[in-house]
Formats: sequence, C-alpha cells, structure tokens
Amino acid sequence: MAQTGETAPDFTLPRDGGGDVTLSALKPAKVVLYFYPRDDTPGCTTEALEFTAQIAEFEAAGAKIIGISKDTVAKHDKFIAKHDLGVILASDADSDVCERYGVWVEKSMYGKTSMGIERASFLIDSEGRIAQVWRKVKAKGHAAEVLEAVRAL
Repeated sequence: MAQTGETAPDFTLPRDGGGDVTLSALKPAKVVLYFYPRDDTPGCTTEALEFTAQIAEFEAAGAKIIGISKDTVAKHDKFIAKHDLGVILASDADSDVCERYGVWVEKSMYGKTSMGIERASFLIDSEGRIAQVWRKVKAKGHAAEVLEAVRAL
C-alpha cells in the first residue's frame, strides 16, 4: 500500500485517446492520481466533472490529473466525450496499479462481498514522492480539497 513520504509506484498504462501515460515521464510536474470505481456512475461523474472544472487552476499550480479505473480505453473515450472531461483517464484493466497503490480492496454491498476500487487520491510531488493521500473519498467537493493541497506543496 502506497504511503505518504514513499516514492510513488511508477506505471505505464493505456490512456484515453490512444497511447500511454507513464508516471515518471511527467516529472517535474506534480501529479494528482485519483482512483475511481467506474466510468459514468454518479459519484465518478461528479468527481471527474469537478476536476475538469478546475483543470486550469491545477495546471497553473504545475499539476497534471490522472484518473484511473479498470474501464477500457474505449469506455474512457465515451465517458470523456459524453461529459466533455479535461482529465487524463488511464485503464488499469488487470488491477496491477490499483493493487500497488492499495486501492484494490474487498467491498461489501447488500451483504455481498466483492473486490473493487476504493475511491482514493494521491498527490505526488515534483520528485515523485507521495505528498498526501486521501482514502475513502467522497466525490463532491474533493477536487477543491486536492487543489488546496497542490497549491500548498
């Protein structure tokens, strides 16, 4: 499980629009990684729209935003087109990155347990270290909280 102060686990994942995104290639930018359960669900849409609405402020503060879920790149492309999103969406189909960040967890709903992505965000500094972690995130208002942390970094 990735923790504050540690070097962020590097990855290369397929991203929306084709191509790949590699975490280490984004240095010296700060990076906001936000993990979310599924494209086009109410909470995930709220979170993506709030990050998109503040994308200019994140960029002005030197930060890139990457959303990660298990959805395919094709689903990401549809999600972006439907909601006019401005964030990078990466596909972690085999859950490898989710597991390395400790967000692939057992969930319980209506008495049934299953594995899924815990909504969580990681702020990575310009040197590739995890500066802050948010777990069990509530989607509404989260982007504004993360933006404050990015500006304070």
